[in-house]
Amino acid sequence: MAEEIIINVSPHESRVAVVEQGLLQEIFIERTHSPGTVGNIYKGKVLRVLPGMQSAFVDIGQDRAAFMHVSDLVDSHDAMVEERGPGYKFPPISSLIHEGKEVLVQVSKEPIGTKGARITSSISLASRYLVYLPKTDHVGISQRIEDDVERERLKQAVVGLQESGDGFIVRTAAEEIAAEDIYQDAKLLRSRWQKIMIDNAQAKAPTVVYEDLPLPLRVMRDIITAKTMRILVDTEETESSLARFLNDFIPEKAKYLELSDERKPLFDGHNLEDQIEAALDRRVSLKSGGYLIIDQTEAMTTVDVNTGAFVGRKDLEDTIYRTNLEAASSIPRQLRLRNMGGIVIIDFIDMEDEEHRRQVLRVLEKGQHADRVKWKITQISELGLVEMTRKRTRESLLRMLCEPCGHCDGRGFIKTAESVCLEIFKEIQRQARNLQKVCLVMASQSVIDRLLDEDAACVREISDVLALNIRFQVETSYSQEQFDVVEVVD
Repeated sequence: MAEEIIINVSPHESRVAVVEQGLLQEIFIERTHSPGTVGNIYKGKVLRVLPGMQSAFVDIGQDRAAFMHVSDLVDSHDAMVEERGPGYKFPPISSLIHEGKEVLVQVSKEPIGTKGARITSSISLASRYLVYLPKTDHVGISQRIEDDVERERLKQAVVGLQESGDGFIVRTAAEEIAAEDIYQDAKLLRSRWQKIMIDNAQAKAPTVVYEDLPLPLRVMRDIITAKTMRILVDTEETESSLARFLNDFIPEKAKYLELSDERKPLFDGHNLEDQIEAALDRRVSLKSGGYLIIDQTEAMTTVDVNTGAFVGRKDLEDTIYRTNLEAASSIPRQLRLRNMGGIVIIDFIDMEDEEHRRQVLRVLEKGQHADRVKWKITQISELGLVEMTRKRTRESLLRMLCEPCGHCDGRGFIKTAESVCLEIFKEIQRQARNLQKVCLVMASQSVIDRLLDEDAACVREISDVLALNIRFQVETSYSQEQFDVVEVVD
């Protein structure tokens, strides 16, 4: 299926949308005041070592100290972890680093929520065809390259260019690429590493030693695929820099680069703003009439599948099966679009037929194969739940574009006007001894309306019992939960 990459760059932010047949698949956003840091390399200083947690906090010059586990100090590439075996025990972190030590580290995960960046001492540098691992002799081939003959050819090509103490991972884009082009990438990466080592020797911690490419260029390097048939940008400066990059590194894609001549804002003209807005909603409608409810919490994301208005044609089991199939097809796109990571729990509607369960899981896994992020899916449990993990390296779309509601403090609910009125009655009784003859209740319009209408009898009763004249005042700036009870001196 043909793919479009649409790039909107303004003085305040850069946005990159991956679109298939007009449908938004992924969105990448980078704000000018808070650029992405994943891939950046820093010379940091260890602030604190926590032996009980086998971890350390490192000052890399950001607002919050970065976090590093002992596994990030000892080579943490996947293949090396597997070689250690399940019983492997890391050495005490205090034997590896100490407070005040300067370390060369790379950001592997953006700061998320209240947490600082996650960093590693296992440096890696990416190019179009290779990932360079200067501190290990590991050689790996992308799992997306499935042809065994091609995998062996690429492995031999990389082994032939290895030098002592360095390694490479061959990226998916290297499939069917000439060995000479791969060698050129390796030469470029080695040169870049030498420059980093020189800058590190001269730098004073904490400071950035190497910054990764800006978002539009990173997308050209990492996201563009054989399916990409159009690259549309809205500024001449961006078009010029992308043209140079494509001509130098991906010449076969340079012909697909276009500068938009539309008068409308680029994302508006392609109906992307509405799709981004919809990706912030909890509810996702399915074509059949069913729907998903997606909730993100600190620990995990939950996806609840519902039949909604879909009543089916045959029987209940068939209705449930078809709803679950449609949900399984939709969920992978929602995970990518919303960039939801960590633990994901999917609550499918219970199915009796074992074959139906297998088919639903197969559709879910097939959809996930298009995901560029590492993921893992378990079998459907007896309760109809599927547990899966999706690697989280940056904030979700919701947390990037939104903040907790100031009225409900992130609960997603506010107290009813009735509940607030009852709290006001309790507060009046609590202050009764300090109040003289008159008190003023200040609250929102909805609360005052209830006090004067449905709860008028209660107000009179309290007024008579406490011999207190109760007055009311609407405060338009108050949320429904806010109120004040104050004494009025005539």
